[in-house]
Amino acid sequence: MAIHVKNNIHWVGLRDWEVRDFHGTEYKTLRGSSYNSYLIREEKNVLIDTVDHKFSRDFVQNLRTEIDLAQIDYIIINHAEEDHAGALTELMSQIPNTPIYCTANAIDSINGHHHHPEWHFHVVKTGDTLDIGNGKQLVFVETPMLHWPDSMMTYMTGDAVLFSNDAFGQHYCDERLFNDEVDQTELFEQCQRYYANILTPFSRLVTPKITEILGFNLPVDMIATSHGVVWRDNPTQIVELYLKWAADYQEDRITIFYDTMSNNTRMMADAIAQGINDVDPRVAVKIFNISRSDKNDILTNVFRSKGVLVGSSTMNNVMMPKVAGMLEELTGLRFRNKKASAFGSYGWNGGAVDRVQTRLMDAGFETTLALKAKWRPDIDALEMCREHGREIGRQWALSPLPEAVRATSQPDACACADNAAADLGPQMQCSVCQWVYDPARGEPMQDVAPGTPWSQVPDSFLCPECSLGKAVFDELAVEAV
Repeated sequence: MAIHVKNNIHWVGLRDWEVRDFHGTEYKTLRGSSYNSYLIREEKNVLIDTVDHKFSRDFVQNLRTEIDLAQIDYIIINHAEEDHAGALTELMSQIPNTPIYCTANAIDSINGHHHHPEWHFHVVKTGDTLDIGNGKQLVFVETPMLHWPDSMMTYMTGDAVLFSNDAFGQHYCDERLFNDEVDQTELFEQCQRYYANILTPFSRLVTPKITEILGFNLPVDMIATSHGVVWRDNPTQIVELYLKWAADYQEDRITIFYDTMSNNTRMMADAIAQGINDVDPRVAVKIFNISRSDKNDILTNVFRSKGVLVGSSTMNNVMMPKVAGMLEELTGLRFRNKKASAFGSYGWNGGAVDRVQTRLMDAGFETTLALKAKWRPDIDALEMCREHGREIGRQWALSPLPEAVRATSQPDACACADNAAADLGPQMQCSVCQWVYDPARGEPMQDVAPGTPWSQVPDSFLCPECSLGKAVFDELAVEAV
């Protein structure tokens, strides 16, 4: 069933209430989605985009009830991905000579999906126009890498409608089409989730592209997206949000996520969060067990955060697989202006924490203060985690801490402790199993008292994990701590 958008523009897309996965299984569409296609009937009849390929037959049948397919003069494909152009094969089998207007990159993508090089493609570039009669034109604007190389937007003069493709959209399904008709909390949650998980890697392109579009000085009365709502009430509000999100966005928030085998790393996460709250109760701290939480929710929280703490138990001297996968996601999303640190429990060795810390550095985070705890944290170890959280809270504060907190946080005592630790010399790491000797802690099981520098550790000392002697130990690099 078509929905009237404005004047001679109608929505002829389809709603998908059941879809729960996009981009394979990488994006969870917990509130469904819609595939927005638009039919313009001026002196020329124009179809903008189609729908997902699984709805091809339904789409063409529904479209036939709105217009004689042979009367469609032009097809505009803003994006060749299958959720936009998936019904082309079915549609073009009915009207094979209808010209298709798209970018040069889109031709390659369309042929890669549909294998019909004989279709009548017309390449458009930024600033090109198409006269559709009644004094109206379509103006094309290329938007490469927002979020595919073939992407573009189409602007309709006269009605001042911007068909914005994936930009400004959201995976959100509702029987109502317009932004002022739907639940506002749901809408903006899905807008931010969509940006964080899909468009964040291209944030450096968002601002100049929006600036370029605004530079045409064209009025925008509506933004008609490819997914989700049509923005008719104050449509520039979503543009303003995009400009804000693209500018290395962060809130006074810290995200902690972890995976654990025996709940030891979970205990550390809870204690660290308590410590952060002790020194800076203004910070919103969110904790996620990665094995039990929606991945895209975690990534959205990381997007909103000033910093992230990543925890993992050590398994076979490496991190837990789900943590490794999430770190790949963080690397691909290319977050900027965020701090990070690793933590985790271990038994025989603590290689996971070092690996997590290195991967966070590779992903572009400013790293600080990694933390390891052996076996199940006891009272002392949990207090060490809380103090770690307090230090994180102090270091990552976006503004001066409240006076009452500063008075109780004893920075001078901490500084003295830090200086004392520095006087003890470096930590030493076993080159075989990666166990780390910390002079501040010593090794009680071998009667090495806390505060014993490596130079005073007896030559009879054996690595607690692999039982090799002092000769296999090397100084632990500062960036790996």
